[in-house]
Amino acid sequence: MLSGAGQRERIVRRVGNRGAVVLIVGGVAGVGLALWGVFCSVNGERDVVRFAYQNRIGSAACMVAVEGGYFAEAGLAIEPFRFNSGPACAEALYSGSADIGTMGDTTAIITVSRDDRFAIIASHGQGEHRHRLMVRGDSSVEAVEGLRGKTVGVKKGTSTYGGFLLLLAAREMEPSAIRIVDMKPSEMPDALAAGSIEAFVASEPTPSLAQMRGARELATMGGLGNSYPILILARRDLLRERREAVVQFLRALRRAEETIETAPEGTAETLARITGLAPEVAESAMARHRYALSLDSAIVESLRRTAAFLQSQGTIASVPDFADAVEAQYLQEAAPPAEK
Repeated sequence: MLSGAGQRERIVRRVGNRGAVVLIVGGVAGVGLALWGVFCSVNGERDVVRFAYQNRIGSAACMVAVEGGYFAEAGLAIEPFRFNSGPACAEALYSGSADIGTMGDTTAIITVSRDDRFAIIASHGQGEHRHRLMVRGDSSVEAVEGLRGKTVGVKKGTSTYGGFLLLLAAREMEPSAIRIVDMKPSEMPDALAAGSIEAFVASEPTPSLAQMRGARELATMGGLGNSYPILILARRDLLRERREAVVQFLRALRRAEETIETAPEGTAETLARITGLAPEVAESAMARHRYALSLDSAIVESLRRTAAFLQSQGTIASVPDFADAVEAQYLQEAAPPAEK
């Protein structure tokens, strides 16, 4: 299933008596067909909602909802699949292996600009400083401009990459001024420590994992007019055919966000177990995020601005029609009665 030793990481864990699966996969190529085989072999039921999400601190609500069994308690059968990047979640959607997927704004914009089978139904978190540019502790580089001619690792097509392009533009640097290497987040701390790259840009927990090994922060992607919302995308056929399941899905995530707010230490312990961070480091990384289900006009306008920038960089051919790409009614239905 996974070719190339060391190129992908796979952990399959059965959860509960429904045969649900958590799959952690690094890398994208071949993921769709591989996942489809796992789905079919694990559970013949087709009434489940197949959920692709990330093992990033920004996706805390997703991890809490899965680990806490909140979807099952909402009467929803979920097959959860955990990845280490937004593009991997997008690939699961593209291939038909997932019904719902989470990803940062850049990945979401690329997805809806290329395929009208998907719609943005919510944001479950954001954080202006959740993406960080890291260098070794002994690096001579003291400013972003000092990266000229140096090698920087980043996962292309992610919101981190979009934020890094914004940062370079703000510093009047062309991307060609540095050597950008497309790299999985899980590989970045080791590559930095080994000296094969001079810096990397990633979202939590990768920067904190590197910091635990002596790396230091050079900059965040904050202050650039983007709060980097983490979006939830769904297949339009799921939205048409299983409206109530989508609403229950969002209600389970809302409950998870309440848990994060009322029990931050317990949440940090859960995230630490999943990400490999120390609990206190996980809690510190959580502080860089705001966890709230939303899809308001500010988020949509942020998506439009980011899309216009990505078009100017040649990342997308055209700005999506967000009046069509965004479907907020499911989140409205999932709101508590007092908020409707």
